[in-house]
Amino acid sequence: MTMPVTLEPSASVPFRRRMLARVAVCAALPLARMSPGRLRRVLTAVRRGARPATEAEALAAREAIVTVSVRCAGQGCLPRSVASALLCRLYGRWPDWCTGIRTEPFRAHAWIEVDGRPIGELGDIAYFHKVMTVRAEP
Repeated sequence: MTMPVTLEPSASVPFRRRMLARVAVCAALPLARMSPGRLRRVLTAVRRGARPATEAEALAAREAIVTVSVRCAGQGCLPRSVASALLCRLYGRWPDWCTGIRTEPFRAHAWIEVDGRPIGELGDIAYFHKVMTVRAEP
């Protein structure tokens, strides 16, 4: 069975930010293969010292990630969310990084959010129950 995949639209991203986004994607891909507990420990360590991200900063990071990576622009929600958080961190900020599940139909998803609002998500995240979160430090 095949499922149609629509890529998210690309944005105009300055050269320096594109390069940093590529670095974040390269770091996120191996992190996304880690066990959930280990991934959480790594992201918790990485976020230390960062200020909470604003919605505009988190959205700009997410847009840069989907612009430079086809995998992240498609169905790769875990590497996309990790790379977006890492790109924010490169600028001294941290959004809330979340994973969750829904049961009807069963799906798992990962995303970033600011002040409880999902950033750049097209679907309805309200149906997902958060399983793991790495929140920004106040």
